[in-house]
Amino acid sequence: MADSRPMSIAQPPGATACLVFGDGRVAWGTGFGAEGSAVGELCFHTAMTGYQEVMTDPSFARQVVAFTFPHIGNVGANDQDFEADDPHALGCIVREAVSGPSNFRSTVGFAEWMAAHKRIGISGLDTRALTRLVRREGPPNVVIAHSASGEFDVAALQRQAAEWPGLEGMDLAKEVSRAGLENWSGGKWSLELGFGAAGNENGEGERPHVVAIDYGAKRNIFRNLVEAGAKVTIVPASASFDEIMALKPDGFFLSNGPGDPAATGDYAVPVIRQLLETKLPLFGICLGHQLLALAVGGRTSKMFQGHRGANHPVKRISDGAVEITSMNHGFAVERDGIPQGVRETHVSLFDDSNCGIELNDRPAFSVQYHPEASPGPQDSYYLFEKFVGMMR
Repeated sequence: MADSRPMSIAQPPGATACLVFGDGRVAWGTGFGAEGSAVGELCFHTAMTGYQEVMTDPSFARQVVAFTFPHIGNVGANDQDFEADDPHALGCIVREAVSGPSNFRSTVGFAEWMAAHKRIGISGLDTRALTRLVRREGPPNVVIAHSASGEFDVAALQRQAAEWPGLEGMDLAKEVSRAGLENWSGGKWSLELGFGAAGNENGEGERPHVVAIDYGAKRNIFRNLVEAGAKVTIVPASASFDEIMALKPDGFFLSNGPGDPAATGDYAVPVIRQLLETKLPLFGICLGHQLLALAVGGRTSKMFQGHRGANHPVKRISDGAVEITSMNHGFAVERDGIPQGVRETHVSLFDDSNCGIELNDRPAFSVQYHPEASPGPQDSYYLFEKFVGMMR
């Protein structure tokens, strides 16, 4: 068992990493991955698998992830389970020491992978205690630091954590979005083919064309759109209405992403409102869901602790069915602010927060959770088929 070091100010012998809070509390542990320090928001994630997908999810920009599952890193890392070109989470905290990889798909150990991508890890912390702290106090601003020599200027790190402004009011979509247009290819992964092209009996030209706006999208979303029968072109978060329409789309997709939706909405919402006026099908996920809600007159707000994990139950209001979903968001659409002409389609069974909307007068809908299952269950893949069916 790893040594579970309590929070204190005094550094225990052998500690090579620390998590420093803005109020002066310090949690000491053993560092792995890259050396250095980074400031951001602490959150916890409840998935038992998929830690590489979590670390590379752009929605985790400016966040430090505490994994509640104790055995993180034991299947190593590979070149296929990336959700973006590089990791976006600042670092991670794990209970047990990272062991050597034990999986036939692994090409490198997790600690080595973290170091190669300049991401900081801490092992030996009581992640259950950190989870209870976030649930009790909300997500704190922290600095994660690793020094092989064990030398830290804790006072300076504490000031850095205290002075960081936090995610509220912060637009991060432009930081993680693609810089230019990309024509996507490749469907879902399989053991036999890897990320092979999805079959299409009618020929590629017959596929409905979806233009996806990248606010910090996960790759597996595009793979699922291809699998469901779409042709996908990706544009950056800053793309204008005219630039999107010049691509002759049959529908629009609003991606997930990090940061405060109200801040991203300053430039995204006017474009989305123009897209809605075309009355072409539109589908949004996570940040895209929140931006659609803002575009039709809804409101968003920062959640007390957020939802992050691969085991979140969501009720589908139309028939009462329960979907087990993957989630990653710290902001939510306010249920009491859903405007007329918009119906609520899904609700969280954890805290009754909104998880989906659909417009009554045009083919547009969105969900708060991640139906692309990366990582997570596949209960909600039907949403991609619904969207592609609307475009057809």
